[in-house]
Amino acid sequence: MNPDLTTIPSALIVEDEAILLMLVAETLRDAGYQVYEAGNGIAAVNILQAHPEIDIMISDIRMPGMNGYEVTNAALALRPSLKVVLMTGYTEEAIPQNIANAGIRILRKPFDIEQIPALAKSVLSRPPD
Repeated sequence: MNPDLTTIPSALIVEDEAILLMLVAETLRDAGYQVYEAGNGIAAVNILQAHPEIDIMISDIRMPGMNGYEVTNAALALRPSLKVVLMTGYTEEAIPQNIANAGIRILRKPFDIEQIPALAKSVLSRPPD
């Protein structure tokens, strides 16, 4: 039996560190998510444009070129209802006011990779802002 793809949650993972990208993507796939992967911000925006079914974006903040804040701004301009989690290894990250006001969840590195599916489920179940 083929599952109805509209009921499978979709996630876009944006991370320039290949190992972390693979681990987060694999963990969400194992939890039943349809996963798209982007190694940079431009690829992420292209994937979002091509795949309107994406429910949640999990992105690193510090990336070369287009950083996670810029990716988030572009993503929310395309899809204002998109749920977003930003990952950072910096403890004193200055979060721009528009990002803080959008209800974006911040995930501090290092984190337990096994917590990613529960985090995604929690963010997706949050009512729209």
